[in-house]
Amino acid sequence: MREVGTTMTARTVPGGKGTLELADAGILHLRWERGVQIEAGDAQGAMNLVNELSGAASHPMLVDMATTASVSRGARAVFAKPCAASRIALLGSSPVDRVIANFFLGVHTPPCPTRFFTSREEALAWLGSGPGQDLGSSTAK
Repeated sequence: MREVGTTMTARTVPGGKGTLELADAGILHLRWERGVQIEAGDAQGAMNLVNELSGAASHPMLVDMATTASVSRGARAVFAKPCAASRIALLGSSPVDRVIANFFLGVHTPPCPTRFFTSREEALAWLGSGPGQDLGSSTAK
């Protein structure tokens, strides 16, 4: 499995439920810990860190949500707000991950193009395809 190369050490998301790093290719990589329940405070901490690491730039973001137990209503509302991510690939591996992603995408309008993937390579290829392509593809794949 190909990992996103990094230019910096991963930073812990406030609350300790995940890490975030900015990779060589300019892709943000948010990894949630196994079995976490993501609450509004966790989501806000992650988005604040995304904005901090990005500075004035925007970057595509890979969100590794495999093995996430749940995402609260408040967290989903936070994730629906604009941040420094230019497009978001949600990476999961189970039917539960797909249900969480489909529910989010069906209830909220993401702030940027957002898709669900089960393949890291496909997610990274989509993220690297640029913001001008496939705009509005807020669907699970």
